[in-house]
Amino acid sequence: MTRGRSLLLLVALLSVSLTQMPFSSAGRAAAQEPARDQEKATRPESQGPSARPMTIPIGIRVRGGKPEFEIRTLDLNVNEDGEPQTILYIRPVSTTSPITIQILFQDDLVNTAANEIKPLAEFIRQLPKGSRVMVAYVRSGTLDVRQKFTQDLEKAANALRIPMGLASAAPYNPYVEVLEALKRFDSQPSGRRAMLLVSDGLDLSRGIDSSSPAQSLDLQRAIGQAQKRSVAIYSFFVPSVTLNNLNNQALTANAQGSLQRLSDETGGKALFQGTSAPVSFDPFLRDLGESLDRQVALTYLSTHPRKGFHKIQIRSLTPGVDISYPAGYSN
Repeated sequence: MTRGRSLLLLVALLSVSLTQMPFSSAGRAAAQEPARDQEKATRPESQGPSARPMTIPIGIRVRGGKPEFEIRTLDLNVNEDGEPQTILYIRPVSTTSPITIQILFQDDLVNTAANEIKPLAEFIRQLPKGSRVMVAYVRSGTLDVRQKFTQDLEKAANALRIPMGLASAAPYNPYVEVLEALKRFDSQPSGRRAMLLVSDGLDLSRGIDSSSPAQSLDLQRAIGQAQKRSVAIYSFFVPSVTLNNLNNQALTANAQGSLQRLSDETGGKALFQGTSAPVSFDPFLRDLGESLDRQVALTYLSTHPRKGFHKIQIRSLTPGVDISYPAGYSN
């Protein structure tokens, strides 16, 4: 082979080698792209941010007054935003488990409310050891905190005082102060949370229309913030001096309806004795104690990560068992 031909052959071989390298690399990349696309398509939704565990408190009530109930027999169906959700586990809450609870007393309630301080103080003293209690009064201007969250149950019980019983002490509306109180749960540990609101439930801050359970903006905000913090609100209806003086059955019905909605949509319970002040808190406190004793923590896999309000529907498939739970939550 002549030297010239050898040189030409070497140049040709180098040209072929150089031209093949990028195509080979591109071919590998092209082959990898479908593989990546296939991986994305087959990756389970639950591995991404589209599913997360959600825990909510469930109140259990066994019809017929059966004293014993085994949690393993509880059969529930959970729907969120109309779609079935997978239950991960149901955890019983011991009657000796501590609870974080706020006691809110409206300051312009009728004078008969003064008779209920003693039984309410005894209720606080009987809470499980390690419970945290805050005592505050809902009044004009701001929330009057008599006792910040404390584990000293005797100290919390002694913080209760007789309501002022004056129209001048009336709050702008009770739900503004409920909103203020709910923020104080942010500094507390997670676990069982509740609020006991003793109030007339009347919101006239934006005129007669705002007294309606469906029209009160602050009521709706309070429900949303309680759901966000997993706080079950229990309400005792006691008329205020203002509501008594108005003597308007329609306003009283709206006020009670507002408390009913507040409790129903946060997993609590509203307790009334007609449209007047209760003769005694004793049956209310017994009912509250039983509700707190019969609680479970339900954890399910939520498939709705988007921000906003998510509606929850839970159905008991266990005969003779009724349940209470929050109407939803906001994230």
